[in-house]
Amino acid sequence: MTSTPSPTHPFRAAELGTIVMLAWSGEASDGADMPYLLAYSLGDAEGGPGMTAAAVQRLLRDNGLPLGKLVDGTTRPSLPITLLVEGGQAVVTMPPLNAQCPAPPEWLAAVRQRGCAYLLFTARPWPEGRPGTPVDPPALAAFAGADETLNAAAHVLLPARSLRG
Repeated sequence: MTSTPSPTHPFRAAELGTIVMLAWSGEASDGADMPYLLAYSLGDAEGGPGMTAAAVQRLLRDNGLPLGKLVDGTTRPSLPITLLVEGGQAVVTMPPLNAQCPAPPEWLAAVRQRGCAYLLFTARPWPEGRPGTPVDPPALAAFAGADETLNAAAHVLLPARSLRG
């Protein structure tokens, strides 16, 4: 039986399972490249994928990020989620989580041009997208573009910061 985290017990990051983040860029509706970040859990927390999905939903809700709606973090400086781009890495921080991934050169160029990145943080587990394993682009596109993924996700436009200012 799967239990669901409730607001009456303290949040434990272990309930999230393994969080993975991927960076890629692609053409947006304005014709320029958009730097995207996809964050998801493998669904491997104690209690299984159902517990993991509920924990990710709670994490997003607790940080003011509704599912299925775009939050423009470029206009909300008090948003408790940040993106640091440094040393070829993208680092997303939100209480109580830090997620980091290598950023390909084309992603770095797109984030330099736009000054922000589009984060899709989904509560839908993706056990096939394991860290250290190459991700097949069609599989990534199928997962990231699926209605189940998009509707279970926070969509956040995050301003990119660097240590160099």
